[in-house]
Amino acid sequence: QQKDGRLHQRYLFDAATRAQNRQKMLAVREQILKQVPGSDVASDQNYREADLAIDFCEDVAPLSRDAVDKIVQIMRAAGMQAKISSIHVNGWFGNYDKLTMTRLLLKEQFGVELDTVKQAYAFIGDSPNDAPMFEYFPNSFGVQNLEDFIDRVEHKPAYIMQNPAGAGFVELVDYLLE
Repeated sequence: QQKDGRLHQRYLFDAATRAQNRQKMLAVREQILKQVPGSDVASDQNYREADLAIDFCEDVAPLSRDAVDKIVQIMRAAGMQAKISSIHVNGWFGNYDKLTMTRLLLKEQFGVELDTVKQAYAFIGDSPNDAPMFEYFPNSFGVQNLEDFIDRVEHKPAYIMQNPAGAGFVELVDYLLE
């Protein structure tokens, strides 16, 4: 949000690059849907501009780990970044991740140089795609269902909550408020 009170969109890439990436993502999407039975496009894909989200357990019958790995493999073979979340495999073109964009947001919108104050922040996540944040923030937390993928989390959180999903988040907030 800018000083004028209106919502402004900020993209990492220009319009032409985004359009090219969208076309490449459409081709990858079709390849995945043909080669990974039971997979589907995430129900919120229409609202995504920079990534392709393939559902593996939210609105589809849970896929095997081998099927999830196949989705990752197809995305990476197409030159995409591919990260497993708790319900989707997310793929995008470009060398960035949650931490890269968090740093950019805080610097551009709030004037915060995150490296100088990261110990004052906490991060909570639920999936392997949160690994850069878990590694970076000393106060990092995972909700309990992260344990389902812990062998795929390159950098683990400092703490794992006893409760899954939203209840794990509430558990952390209650702890911090005490």
